Amino acid sequence: MIKLYALKQSRAYRIAWLLELLALDYELEIIERDKETFLAPAILKKIHPLGKSPVLQDGSLTLAESGAIVEYLLARHNPTQQFKPTPESDDYPNYLYWLHYAEGSLMPLLVMSLVFNRIEQRKVPFFVKPIVQKIVDSVKGSYLTPQLKLHLDHIEQQLSGKQWFLGETLSGADIMMSFPLQALVKKGLEGYPNIQAYVARIEKNPAYVRAEQKIGKFVI
Repeated sequence: MIKLYALKQSRAYRIAWLLELLALDYELEIIERDKETFLAPAILKKIHPLGKSPVLQDGSLTLAESGAIVEYLLARHNPTQQFKPTPESDDYPNYLYWLHYAEGSLMPLLVMSLVFNRIEQRKVPFFVKPIVQKIVDSVKGSYLTPQLKLHLDHIEQQLSGKQWFLGETLSGADIMMSFPLQALVKKGLEGYPNIQAYVARIEKNPAYVRAEQKIGKFVI
């Protein structure tokens, strides 16, 4: 029996969506975030040493890292080989690119942005605040903001005229790209109509709706 440990407002939504797409029977344990820190609670370390989510259990196997979980489910619990092109397909290189781009290129920028936003909001002595703000503004202005724009422009262009990243076919690449793009749109992303329409399609997908009904609304 498959079991998913799903931290609310986390990458676990993409795994629940895939489990629903594959019509797999699974047990869901929802983990609430710490109300003060918004981090994962220590109880998750009893399931996996790093205490992160999502974590998938399949029999004696315990697997973390959402990218690894997506590849595992598509390889081991996907008898009709849906949601991934064959290695011989022309779409296969593009599939691999977006499958790994989500966590390898896009998410680090989002995490960095979150960290610096929290630094800005953190209470510090008044005489330190200007120094902290100057450092934050420097990093955002010289690196973070230009890099985010570069990547968002790239994604926007790639989604032009497409329903999904491989065209008309929903794939594991979309499962992986869903979380960062949803997070960006929910934070108020403007000026990227293709990305906004793409996220709207995800959130109307019947399997995604079922996943969200089980875990709770994704609002981040």
